[in-house]
Amino acid sequence: MGVGKSARGNHLSGMDTETAFAAYEAVRHRLPSPATGRKAATRSETLDDVADSYDAFFLDAFGVLNIGETAIPGVVERVASLKARGKRVIVVSNAAGFPHATLMEKYHRLGYGFAPEDVITSRAALLAAPQPAGPMKWGLMATPSAGLQDFEGLDVTYLDDDPAIYTQVDGFLMIGSAVWTEHRQALLTAALRDRPRPVWVGNPDIVAPRETGFSIEPGHFAHRLANGTGVTPRFFGKPFLDIYDLAFQRLAPEIKRARVLMVGDSLHTDILGAQNAGVASALIAGYGFFAGQNVESAIAKSGIKPDHILERP
Repeated sequence: MGVGKSARGNHLSGMDTETAFAAYEAVRHRLPSPATGRKAATRSETLDDVADSYDAFFLDAFGVLNIGETAIPGVVERVASLKARGKRVIVVSNAAGFPHATLMEKYHRLGYGFAPEDVITSRAALLAAPQPAGPMKWGLMATPSAGLQDFEGLDVTYLDDDPAIYTQVDGFLMIGSAVWTEHRQALLTAALRDRPRPVWVGNPDIVAPRETGFSIEPGHFAHRLANGTGVTPRFFGKPFLDIYDLAFQRLAPEIKRARVLMVGDSLHTDILGAQNAGVASALIAGYGFFAGQNVESAIAKSGIKPDHILERP
């Protein structure tokens, strides 16, 4: 959809929903397998209609809480209502490109009263992973203006247009793509072909919905890298289990997985991730990835079946 403008800069995606969906389908061999034998999803208007069946809600951010820098109408009040009913509400997001403190400022600015422990990101999942044996110098795909807060314990150098950096580092971290370019992608591809090294991807998303279209995310570049080099990246975040493991740690022991609902706008990250983690799922149809699209057709094509389809959060 051309250029999506946000606080992160300009993101040339060139993808509409159909193209983005096809891009996810093309990398299914690197994603978890969907659950089989599932019933057709129930259709409801909002989370209020299904809230009695669940004690805890894992909420995606983009497409559920906000579109870009704008809160989705009514969701601030919906989250507050769930909390008032004694429900546990946790953000589970692939927003690896931002420091935790920056995200907290954003959610408070949008009106969400989340506590720091209520926000779990793929950035945190990556940082929680054990480091490879021995000292590591990482090359970092990220936006310098976002800063290196949370990464103080790692030896990182931003990947820019200097080919020497790609040669010198021991591995690569891909967390933000706002200032990434085709030239840098070519440098990284050539460096890995010359000397394969670990590639850790802090955001598996291929695209993210914003006010004026889809932004292109690190997962897009990571899958291209795998196709072009044979190096299999290690992904952190939805639909993989590490981020859910962190989220489960925030739940009281008495909350059972059968009473947890993952709410998201993407079949290939949110819904597939929920099935991988063994929790129920709700797909948002009216905002985010599938806004204005036929979600039933996408479900049939992918074989990824949510438990609920909600028109809005």
